[in-house]
Amino acid sequence: MKQSLFEVKRNFIIKLGKALHKYGTPAFRLESHLRNVAETLGLDGYFLVTPTSLTFVLWAPDDTQEYNYVMRVKPGEIDLGMLARTNQLVEKVSNQQITLGEAMDSLNKWAQFPEPYPPMIMLGAYAITGGGFAMLMAADWLTILCASLLSIVCYYLARQAERSDDFSEALEPVAALVCSFVAVSLGQFLPELDIGIVILSSIIILIPGLSLTLGLTELAARELMSGTARVMDGGMVLFKLYFGAVLGMAIGSLVWGQVDLHQYATSTWWIKWLGVLLLSLGLSIVFKMRNKDMIWSLLSGAIAYASALLGSVYLGDALGPFVGAFVVTLYANLFAKLTKSPASVVLLQGIVLLVPGSKAYLSLNSMVFGESLVSIPNIGSQTFLIFMSIVGGILFANVAIPPRSSL
Repeated sequence: MKQSLFEVKRNFIIKLGKALHKYGTPAFRLESHLRNVAETLGLDGYFLVTPTSLTFVLWAPDDTQEYNYVMRVKPGEIDLGMLARTNQLVEKVSNQQITLGEAMDSLNKWAQFPEPYPPMIMLGAYAITGGGFAMLMAADWLTILCASLLSIVCYYLARQAERSDDFSEALEPVAALVCSFVAVSLGQFLPELDIGIVILSSIIILIPGLSLTLGLTELAARELMSGTARVMDGGMVLFKLYFGAVLGMAIGSLVWGQVDLHQYATSTWWIKWLGVLLLSLGLSIVFKMRNKDMIWSLLSGAIAYASALLGSVYLGDALGPFVGAFVVTLYANLFAKLTKSPASVVLLQGIVLLVPGSKAYLSLNSMVFGESLVSIPNIGSQTFLIFMSIVGGILFANVAIPPRSSL
């Protein structure tokens, strides 16, 4: 039986919402975007999105037809390449360049796409992400190398988790346990190894700094249900990682004896800048960015890091990220206006370099044991202030230069 125009429109909006949620779109952006799409198609709509559920209510302006849709979903994973493609698809629908039927066919076809990067490239991305973060932590070359190698172990475990729902629930503590035990074991044969930074760098890609920041941003936007859910989920992931790391170190101390968490730092400035580029490149691949957007992503990381450094000189370490978040969000909004792509495509890489996910992990260790894996004074209060500085920078920048798209 032939579908009515209302059914075609509502099916497209539902399909679009499910796809964007799957690609990791934050709730407040997704709800706003779906309202705009519904209005463009001549429908009224109410949308309630959380990390684990979708509720859509759609009706015709004359109230002759209405449709309710409720679905429980898994939290989405960031896929910036598909996010950009989907945004372009909506642009074409809005400009009547393609029909809704053609748009639905494209969404269905994209759902069957293979991974954009082969496993060996993803493995390399994990390795340079761990090594790049160790560079940012002013580690020596031995520590950087070991961090990169253990990041490969983390990638292998992440791949196994994709094949097993049961193992995926235990990925974080298992990865932290394995990496911390191996790091402690390596430390027995490599006395100059900075075990604390190796552990932190090897699991940095699992630390939910970005998730916590997005959750706080949603709370600031009065998306209380989604924001609370995302913050609590990020906090639980943080606890699981911390438990796994502590257990791995405890097992290591049973096998090898007392663990010495000494630090060997290097202050060479260019190593940190190399770390910024490597970390941005690795995250661009992990976030499945399109090749044509890669250079913009690397520039985003450099802008965020340089702005935060400059801000720290005048405002202090805790408020420096406010400047970084403000500048990189302006950059992302200008990028969106010039390229007609979502600002998120380049914003996330810059924000990741600013979010204190590692400091949240370290402050947790400081709160439990009274000392930190890495020596940073006043780390607990500093971590909270950095989170809020980033949220404030994003909000202020969106007022200064409003984003072109709700994505």
